[in-house]
Amino acid sequence: PAAPLEAVFFPLKLCPLGTEGPGVSVSEERQSPAESGGVTIIYNPYASLSIEQQRQKLPVFKLRNHILYLVENYQTLVIVGETGCGKSTQIPQYLAEAGWTAEGRVVGVTQPRRVAAVSVAGRVADERGAVLGHEVGYCIRFDDCTDPQATRIKFLTDGMLVREMMADPLLTRYSVLMLDEIQKKRGDLRLIVASATLDAEKFRDFFNQNDTGDPSKDTSVILTVEGRTFPVDIFYLQSPVPDYVKSTVETAMKIHQMENDGDILAFLTGQEEVETVVSMLIEQARALSRTGMKRHLRVLPMYAGLPYPEQMKVFERVSRNVRKVIVATNVAETSITIHGITFVIDCGFVKLRAYNPKTAIECLVVVPESKASANQRAGRAGRNRSGKCYRLFTVMFPQNTLWLFTQSAVLQSLAPVLLLVFLRGSSCVLKSSLDMHCRLTEPLGIRIAEFPLNPMFAKMLLESGKKKKYKTTSYFSSYSIRHLLNLKYSVSSWRGA
Repeated sequence: PAAPLEAVFFPLKLCPLGTEGPGVSVSEERQSPAESGGVTIIYNPYASLSIEQQRQKLPVFKLRNHILYLVENYQTLVIVGETGCGKSTQIPQYLAEAGWTAEGRVVGVTQPRRVAAVSVAGRVADERGAVLGHEVGYCIRFDDCTDPQATRIKFLTDGMLVREMMADPLLTRYSVLMLDEIQKKRGDLRLIVASATLDAEKFRDFFNQNDTGDPSKDTSVILTVEGRTFPVDIFYLQSPVPDYVKSTVETAMKIHQMENDGDILAFLTGQEEVETVVSMLIEQARALSRTGMKRHLRVLPMYAGLPYPEQMKVFERVSRNVRKVIVATNVAETSITIHGITFVIDCGFVKLRAYNPKTAIECLVVVPESKASANQRAGRAGRNRSGKCYRLFTVMFPQNTLWLFTQSAVLQSLAPVLLLVFLRGSSCVLKSSLDMHCRLTEPLGIRIAEFPLNPMFAKMLLESGKKKKYKTTSYFSSYSIRHLLNLKYSVSSWRGA
């Protein structure tokens, strides 16, 4: 067997943290509720079993009756369960089987990403032997795969649920909603708030409508579902590196040459970095194969703008003499679980949308990752067996950065959210800051709120129609759906154009 990577890794000089043997043990992985929040695409290691046997293998199965009891007796159920325990795929089916979809009612499940909504809906449809779009469907932007008369389990993105609330504030079609967070509900609407890293007590207290002090009258309750995780050894650099992109390539190649079985997942900040690393790894892998090395590399990108069929390639099996290297953005932190990942390379940074109040513009900025994000990335290596996480920063780096941030929402503009709140007639959230005359203007303010766009873009579209500025309108309209255009240009070539 090859020598341990940490004993020969030069010039990065990875060193273990602490004194508990090689690295720090991470016994469980928790993901942030932002997902970003609570969505999972599972690569199925039990494909050879029957559907029913596969369902029974999931950790959530043994709590099926308990979950149904709590949903029946509490208005809000807060579920804390690790990634891969079966929250997203099984709980909606348990509810449907227990009669929560009778009389035309619907069980709704929100997902933070479009690819997750489509994939989880497809998996649930397969398990139920249904045609996708009939009993089980999904609704994402520009793609509504549901039947209003037949769909009983509906997966949708958070934004689509908000749009439904504009037409039906009480969500009267739904009997149960499974989501990451919500502000207000009907008295007869059941909520399941599920995530892998929920601050469960705060959510329970927020939704609890019991003012008597009698615990027997609580309206919300917490349930914890055990997951399947393995220890992960974490290694830090002894000194900072000037170029984490280049260091990612070096680390991946060292792992490939020095370590035994196990696929690699490398985290970077954006599409351009992902494409750069993929190109460099492919070039080095080809050079290595010419030296006679029997094990080959299959390098795959993973980022939000990648076409759906290309994203699904990361779940494909490879032969024994091939090691997968998946180069991804933070889309791989919480929305996917990939079987076979043993090694994680963490660059230590993430690209987030940040609002600049001076310019009133949101832009993408690269910032140090949060502590929750770092733990989430490390946990990717412990899904199927013990793993290793190589962090391309020193042990002191987290103490000098913004590790207190757990959600990107703290950096984003609240204007679109507040416009929707005002559109629904709920101005109380700003009562202390606004006078009694603060309300949406008609018709411009109301129409801006109805657009699923940044308020500035929405106003520009409305005004450009009046002034016949059609070229500008077409440009921004195309930009808002750029992920659907599947342009054959890389980020670097676009910038050079």
